[in-house]
Amino acid sequence: MAKYIGVHVSTEGGVFNAAKNAFDINAKAFALFVKNQRQWVAKPLNNATILNFKESLTTYGFKPEYILPHAGYLINLGSPNSENRKKSIKSFIDELSRCSNLGLKYLNIHPGSHLNEISEDECINLIADSIEQSIDAVKNVKIVLENTAGQGSNIGYKFEHLAQIIEKIKNKSRVGVCIDTCHTFAAGYDIKDPKKYKETMKKFEDIIGLEYLTGMHLNDSKVPFASRKDRHENIGKGFLGLDFFKRFINDLRFDNMPIILETIDETLWKDEIALLYSMTN
Repeated sequence: MAKYIGVHVSTEGGVFNAAKNAFDINAKAFALFVKNQRQWVAKPLNNATILNFKESLTTYGFKPEYILPHAGYLINLGSPNSENRKKSIKSFIDELSRCSNLGLKYLNIHPGSHLNEISEDECINLIADSIEQSIDAVKNVKIVLENTAGQGSNIGYKFEHLAQIIEKIKNKSRVGVCIDTCHTFAAGYDIKDPKKYKETMKKFEDIIGLEYLTGMHLNDSKVPFASRKDRHENIGKGFLGLDFFKRFINDLRFDNMPIILETIDETLWKDEIALLYSMTN
């Protein structure tokens, strides 16, 4: 069994600090923002920053396969407003380029939102087109689509949404999926019940395909099943409970990929990582 568990770490002071921050809490994987997640534009990465980042990965023993950068929150690849969508694509391509320059393999993103102005199918078409443009612009970073909780007008709360997007992408080797456990539960997939957990994973395999599973966001849920709200909780303190995490951590399907905690109390991260590793059979 080879689980690579980590957290979404701070890059305060520079992206090159991310690896040390992860190492300090005994993480074997990590996520980060490659620029300020709440701004459209940031100054380019300079050569010294890129070199420092790559050296830090070597120093602290992290491989790019176990790093799952997260795209900024302003980006909406499915925006019904063409100007906002162009702005989103430009920003997303910039982030993909930053990942490429840092030697990273993935960029995780929430698919997009229809803002109640167009249909889900129309939004899915726009998302797929935006991804195609991004794939053409940056050649060597996989775009990892995250499932959503179904809050607001967000696409991605059904496995079928992600499958439809993937179906429209010509080069399918350039796209993957990240499952967020809190989002999955909140969207109405019962992964708490052992039998229904198996059924949910079978649905994922049948609808999307396990070959697309690239990473995980491992979060408990502050809100009940099928609440359609995105509210993370610390491990074992929410509605999923510890039994779910014991089952998850011993599921071989999640070996050899970045498993990222985005739980709300960062003072517990080191203990949570240790707890999860202690659950392995």
